[in-house]
Amino acid sequence: MTDITQTPRISGADIKGWIATPWTVIVLALLSVAVLDPGQFAAVASFAVRALLSTLPYIAFAVLLIAGLKAAGAESVIADAFKGRETKMIMMAALFGGLAPFCSCEVIPFIAGLLALGAPLSAVMAFWLSSPLIDPPTLLITAAALGWPFAIGKAVIAVALGLSGGFAIKAAMEAGWFSDPLRAVRQSRCGCGADPFSGRPVWRFWSEETRRATFRTELISNGVFLIKWLALAYVLEALLVTYVPADMIAGLVGGEGVVPIGIAALVGMPAYLNSYVAPPLLAGLMEQGMSNGAAMAFMIAGAVSSIPAMAAVWSLVRKPVFAAYLGLGVSGAIVSGILFQMVV
Repeated sequence: MTDITQTPRISGADIKGWIATPWTVIVLALLSVAVLDPGQFAAVASFAVRALLSTLPYIAFAVLLIAGLKAAGAESVIADAFKGRETKMIMMAALFGGLAPFCSCEVIPFIAGLLALGAPLSAVMAFWLSSPLIDPPTLLITAAALGWPFAIGKAVIAVALGLSGGFAIKAAMEAGWFSDPLRAVRQSRCGCGADPFSGRPVWRFWSEETRRATFRTELISNGVFLIKWLALAYVLEALLVTYVPADMIAGLVGGEGVVPIGIAALVGMPAYLNSYVAPPLLAGLMEQGMSNGAAMAFMIAGAVSSIPAMAAVWSLVRKPVFAAYLGLGVSGAIVSGILFQMVV
């Protein structure tokens, strides 16, 4: 007979996992305001709730779109971009990088398969640089938080950064650099789905039960994912607007010139904010005096140097290629910020 009197043992890893969830951070943040500054609790909470509610239509559309793409098997379309002449591959890889419906861990086996099939490093680099910056849900979330000009600007920059990085690597390899770019890696799957090179997309996915099941699973999981991270982002934005002095933000990354944009890019590199948390926080920073160019540089540098993006590159290529990826990403972020500031 099973002994039910024993108390289950809770490990430190379990406790750490619970504490690290966005829901726990949200509750602790609001509880801290309620205890330490009760007069501001209603303002902070209502700010976050109103912001989240205003974003719900964008979330709904984004979740439906990404679930449909996954159910249809749209990943196989992306693989077609890496066929043909190298120049064409770079252009298509940069373009499709912003449309790829991959989770962070799926990028690694996808790119590993491309490299194993002989896809040139230049095209792969174009995809690597553009894919962390924009995708359909990120475009909509950015538009909701920062407006369509900012969202469209980021999408254009994503493609431009992919193109410039891809052609830079192509020129470097023609000059004799990166002659042995790849690590000796053992290919493995992360469990996120089928082989992206297998099969063709089935756009009428609702006619097959397995694809309908995929649609339901992706709809729920992505919906919960977006809501929890955006709820955290809006709580943090409310705290930022309430407690961080505007003159401090304006003095650091406000105003015209290259210096604030460069500072924003360098600060954005180690600040790991996923593409759903960053736009609301940047909206708060811009309300406090952050310039448009600095906000764009922060967002671009943070996405390129995020942990999943860097892990995908580090796991497959040697150190010189990894350094080139970071250099292209950060310099591209600064140039993008300067150009966006001039245009806006």
